[in-house]
Amino acid sequence: MTTPDRVLILAPRSTDTDRALTSAAHRRDLPVRRLHTWRAPADLVGTRAHLYAGPLFADALARELDLGLLEAPEDWLANLPRELTRREVTATTLGHAWTLRRPMFVKPPNDKSFAAKVYRDGTGLPGSDAADPDTVVLVSEAITFRAEYRLFCLDGVVHAASRYAVAGDLDIAPIRACAQGRDALAFGADVLAAAGAELPSAIVVDVGDTDLGWAVVEANAAWASGGYAADIDRVLDVVLRAGGPRREQAPRDTPFVRPAPVIERSAPEPRPTTRRVSAHDSGPPK
Repeated sequence: MTTPDRVLILAPRSTDTDRALTSAAHRRDLPVRRLHTWRAPADLVGTRAHLYAGPLFADALARELDLGLLEAPEDWLANLPRELTRREVTATTLGHAWTLRRPMFVKPPNDKSFAAKVYRDGTGLPGSDAADPDTVVLVSEAITFRAEYRLFCLDGVVHAASRYAVAGDLDIAPIRACAQGRDALAFGADVLAAAGAELPSAIVVDVGDTDLGWAVVEANAAWASGGYAADIDRVLDVVLRAGGPRREQAPRDTPFVRPAPVIERSAPEPRPTTRRVSAHDSGPPK
């Protein structure tokens, strides 16, 4: 069997989005390979690999396959002006968040290492036995999003979009079918005009409608984000750019490449965990 020069790699656990991406890739004659271990097969080393998977699986393969996985800076959301967030957002460490004694929404910026949710105070956060105190976290005021939309962005414009939640519950709909679809796209364009230069060329930005106006929910890596009801062919455009070969990246994207950890192969392979999937989940994608 001849090894393809370019291939889309998927994680062992199948999702709705990666099955749809598989069909879209086949329409382009792009080979797709679902791996069944958390190791890079020898025959794929040196190929032009693209990845769609959750962060843990991506970290296990990134160095061997020379993947340039694009993600937003950890403090991107915290650096946005309040008129784009409608709330105070601070980038800090988990150790500092432990000391806070007020209700707050806390999340890791680019991983799902612990649940992103409202905590009564810092004592409810994962302790030092579960997470490093130097872990960067985003701490924000808790606000209510009436509806939330996922925007797949490419080269500074919204390339594909979908609604994914209403009143905090998963509620998926094509952007064209949403009464606020035009408003979501217009706000997304405003966000990219104001702060798109601080994002990689391929990224996901989630936005939502609040009592105070439109607001950015968060940014997510496109290679680990569920496509929901967005045009899957256009989602694939963004995924291929965001999770492709490092050697093919434009210089502007170099600062946004996720660090590729050194994996100790003598240790047991990491395994995905079973957990509740929320509307904000981006890895492993659904």
